[in-house]
Amino acid sequence: MTIVDLLERNAAQFGDEIALVEINPEAKETRRTTWRDFELVEPSRHRSYYRREISWNVFNEKANRFANALKARGVGRGHKVAILLMNCIEWLPIYFGVLKTGAIVVPLNFRYTSEEIKYCVELSETDILVFGPEFIGRVEEIADDLADRMLIYVGTGCPSFADDYAEMTAECSSSFQTVPLSEDDDAAIYFSSGTTGFPKAILHAHRSLIHSARCEQAHHGQTHDDIFLCIPPLYHTGAKMHWFGSLISGSKGVILKGTGAETILRAASDERATIVWLLVPWAQDILGALDRGELKLSDYNLDQWRLMHIGAQPVPQSLIKRWLEYFPNHQYDTNYGLSESIGPGAVHLGVENVHKVGAIGKAGFGWETRICYEDGNDVKQGEVGELCVKGPGVMKCYYNDPKATAETLRGEWLRTGDMAMEDEDGFIFLVDRKKDVIISGGENLYPVQIEDYLSANKKIKDVAVIGLPDARLGEIAAAIIQLAPGAECTEEEINEFCRELPRYKRPRKIIFADVPRNPTGKIEKPKLRQIYGGEMLVAAQNRS
Repeated sequence: MTIVDLLERNAAQFGDEIALVEINPEAKETRRTTWRDFELVEPSRHRSYYRREISWNVFNEKANRFANALKARGVGRGHKVAILLMNCIEWLPIYFGVLKTGAIVVPLNFRYTSEEIKYCVELSETDILVFGPEFIGRVEEIADDLADRMLIYVGTGCPSFADDYAEMTAECSSSFQTVPLSEDDDAAIYFSSGTTGFPKAILHAHRSLIHSARCEQAHHGQTHDDIFLCIPPLYHTGAKMHWFGSLISGSKGVILKGTGAETILRAASDERATIVWLLVPWAQDILGALDRGELKLSDYNLDQWRLMHIGAQPVPQSLIKRWLEYFPNHQYDTNYGLSESIGPGAVHLGVENVHKVGAIGKAGFGWETRICYEDGNDVKQGEVGELCVKGPGVMKCYYNDPKATAETLRGEWLRTGDMAMEDEDGFIFLVDRKKDVIISGGENLYPVQIEDYLSANKKIKDVAVIGLPDARLGEIAAAIIQLAPGAECTEEEINEFCRELPRYKRPRKIIFADVPRNPTGKIEKPKLRQIYGGEMLVAAQNRS
């Protein structure tokens, strides 16, 4: 079975029921319009945003039309089709249309520059690039370099250098004889975050996709009555693989364009969402707005909301403690994974283990874990080593990069690059990224541990700890601190707050500034090291 089979099953069993809803608080249209079965409903006195929805039948028909359009252009097994779209209701039907042909789907990060788009298209040997209006300028810059590839535009006002998606699919049949697929067939190429240079192309089989659906339902118990509010970008494995829980249960998913605290609570209220996956910054924003009285829970209908879960980055214990004070009836969970293990679920906390908040959990459904020394031998319980995972969601390889593949895959085991330790109860705690460990005066400092401690300070909204060069110690820990709105704090206050930390763990430099995060919530530490490492180098040169 593949996820394509799940879509076709849902169309047969739940055809007229709503599959997907798109909410766009920023839409500028002022009239009611319909575009090929996607209905855009103007604001009413009950809603302050535009809303589109499609049934499972229409979802499947849209995928079929696009599959037929691709097939007419010779697309089939071995071809690659890249998707460069912002979150929208067209995204998933296009994704499934590609898979139905037997081709490989290649989601692209919407923050990529034109050069990064070109690099990823060439590395993955993509044949067709599907893009939206937000990317016209970036794609036009490289259109001549992509002249041997087909460019398909989704939206109004198709540029002259691309083919129009609506026109291509208008006359196509809504039925399609799906190419027979097995779990071993190639399915998708996802790209790494690219934190150490240009991203790597990660090849997954259909086995990875279907296992992520099974894993998600096993962890979060989605039923046909659940409603999942999806906020993170769909190009990322995390958002899509969490939505696969809706796919496998045939339940409704809501795609929200916007991450503001009021926008999230309003969407959860109006759409009667039962499951919401947040990133740390969004949860912080919601709590901050509630703390300041800018939002009141009494203004929303949230009794149906049963599960809030967070992933993609370490979660401060203090954040969840505060969350459960406002939402005492919520189940809470966190999932760990990476694009090489098809996103979330390789390690899973479990809603029954809220007392272990701070841990990422134990091996997820169908997964195995080890914590190893550099030589591959297991560390002792309580010691720090590299987390390794094994399961049906491990990538096949880094596409066109055998050297990187050999460094990361050791037999069936995937070396994650994350340092971790296991406690006496078997729960795994992330310590830090292997490359982010700070070695200061011969001591290993793990920034996540320091960040978690500082996050308990109510004046701090967000914090990142990085290593900066030091002539005597090699490196020192620097804390970049983003204060909560309206908060005032001094370096002396932070130093006093850190007195309970062992001396060697205390940050030696405090910087008050914004903490940059990427679209999936991860702190952009390379950017911070570039900014502040460069500043320290200039200062040292000036002193000399």
